[in-house]
Amino acid sequence: MSPSVAPSLSHAERFARLTALLAESQPLWRPLPFQHRASPWGEASLALDAALLALTEDEAARLQDAPFTDSPLAEWLPVAKLEALSALPELKGDGRALPAAWAAHVGGRKWSQIEAFLPRVAAAPEERLVEWCAGKGHLARSLSRRGETEVTALEWQAALCQDGQRLADRQGAAVRMAEQDVLAPEAGRWLSSETHVAALHACGDLHARLIELCAAQGSAVTLAPCCYQRTAASHYRPLSQGGREGVAAQGLSLTREELAMAVQETVTAPRHVRVRREQAGAWRLGFDLLQREVRGIDAYLPVPSLAYGQLPERFEAFCRWAAEQKGLALPAAGIDWSAFETAGARRRAEVRRRELVRHLFRRPLEVWLVLDRALRLEEAGFDVELGTFCARELTPRNLLLRASRRADHG
Repeated sequence: MSPSVAPSLSHAERFARLTALLAESQPLWRPLPFQHRASPWGEASLALDAALLALTEDEAARLQDAPFTDSPLAEWLPVAKLEALSALPELKGDGRALPAAWAAHVGGRKWSQIEAFLPRVAAAPEERLVEWCAGKGHLARSLSRRGETEVTALEWQAALCQDGQRLADRQGAAVRMAEQDVLAPEAGRWLSSETHVAALHACGDLHARLIELCAAQGSAVTLAPCCYQRTAASHYRPLSQGGREGVAAQGLSLTREELAMAVQETVTAPRHVRVRREQAGAWRLGFDLLQREVRGIDAYLPVPSLAYGQLPERFEAFCRWAAEQKGLALPAAGIDWSAFETAGARRRAEVRRRELVRHLFRRPLEVWLVLDRALRLEEAGFDVELGTFCARELTPRNLLLRASRRADHG
């Protein structure tokens, strides 16, 4: 199947094929390479593992950035099928640029995302506009000024509502900041068949709640979802009936932690951040080798995350911190810190290559999750468009869902 074929598939057909492929490939993408000292796939994939470890640094970096392009792993992995089923069209906007002055008080990358997202909010003139999970209402202000209409912006934090209202009043934007927990039972009162809800990067349960309320109330929606793993449920339960039937039939199950795989691709960080991140990864793997030896148990031991900037200056200090976090007593002397640090760096290079298998499934999983949301709305009588609203270099979370209740569906 070529990438040019898949866009002709219906949402249900694409979802069904992705469900089958993700289920069939679970032994490949489920294992976490950093938890294993050797190949996480065992004897069954020795050739794949050898091919991964043979990649040069440049090849590994290229495949991290473009996993489907000229992949030397296609002999063992369903690269072409995954690429085809992940390919979605760019959704068109109205082409009207936003005035640069409107970017005041908005971060540069956030403003660029608003510039790409807002022209694709195809609200009808008679629809009342609502922003979901508005923060300070940056999107709402631009929606209001562009459409010369009133926008209601829902945000649960009182301080953000106050800041957003001050900004809207100062800029003359007809925005009403409303303090509202969108997960609360009464949140549905803001939606009706006469509203159009816009949500740019609403997370997990917050956008799932929006989908359910739109299905119930008949509200049109333009949604760029994000952070599917931010959910109260420990295991994923598809929103759509078709999704629930599909995962049951195929034997596909996803934990909250596995959902995070869909959003692990990030825009390239500054070089010093990447260097520090790589060092932290290598040190963690070096400590993992050390703790296995000290405990006499050849098993991975998870260590808490450290906030950026809190990484100790030396490997030994990091290991002693990690051991303290896990209640592990390290010998006061006799540890060859240099050897464990070197082994950790070597293992980090191996893990980075083995993780390319999971990287290949990130976008397909994200598309699968958004398709589930599209199917939920189609089942409720909506016409649904699904595509992208910007280049991945601006944000990898560039999928956009647009939906409105069909006129023939009450």
